[in-house]
Amino acid sequence: MITATVRKRLALALSSALLLSLPLWSAASHAETRAPIRLATTTSTEQSGLLGWLLPQFTKETGYPVQVMAAGTGQSLKMGENGDADLVMTHAPSAEKAFVEAGFGIEPEHLMYNDFVIVGPAKDPAGLGKLHDAAKALEAIKDKGQTFISRGDESGTHIKEKTLWQAADVKPEFAGYKSIGQGMGPTLTMASELGAYTLTDRGTWLAYQSKLDLAVLLEGDKRLFNPYQVILVNPKRYPDLNTEGARTLKNWLVSQHGQQLIGDFKVAGQPLFVADAKPQ
Repeated sequence: MITATVRKRLALALSSALLLSLPLWSAASHAETRAPIRLATTTSTEQSGLLGWLLPQFTKETGYPVQVMAAGTGQSLKMGENGDADLVMTHAPSAEKAFVEAGFGIEPEHLMYNDFVIVGPAKDPAGLGKLHDAAKALEAIKDKGQTFISRGDESGTHIKEKTLWQAADVKPEFAGYKSIGQGMGPTLTMASELGAYTLTDRGTWLAYQSKLDLAVLLEGDKRLFNPYQVILVNPKRYPDLNTEGARTLKNWLVSQHGQQLIGDFKVAGQPLFVADAKPQ
């Protein structure tokens, strides 16, 4: 038989349990009602695994879900220009500068960097391992009649590749040049299957290298530096943007906490990116 005293204690315990659970329920409900943030970014940030590392933590801490639209830098910036994204994360400084100067982007922030490398078959028939100049490396690939796989998608990597062909004073129109219009992962896979050369960001290379029959043959040229920025799309052009959420994400990424998480991201024990945002 339950006495009055026991009933009173049970009622108090139940009330306490409900009070303790209320903040958790409220927080969950609040998180579910936040408008999603549309992030247009490069395939390298997705295929390297970086976004899979960062964004779940961001959502957990802020309640904002993030919709990732991964494409080449050119396509990502075009999504920003069309108001189809709330912010962009890209790696083509000249294109990003034009994007901001044209009034499509605001509040650009340096985020991180890594570098590009030229990879190819370990036997290296073009002799790239003896060179230190990326432009001369591409010239050697052409002169030795080797195959080069280009992303051909106006991505940051493709833009960098075109500047290197220009520096080499070579038109990429030779028989072995194949432009495939694909992201970095498929480009690396095709290069591996064909025993060809290609230019890749180091992050995607490190994420894919265990699956590929390729080796890094040229690195360290200062022209292979690969910086990333995060830029808000201008709400004056598109008032319906989720600018509040986008700014929350941008500020989180460049904060000390976000920068630490970027620096902590590793594949096979190697960091893929160096965080370099200015202190907030």
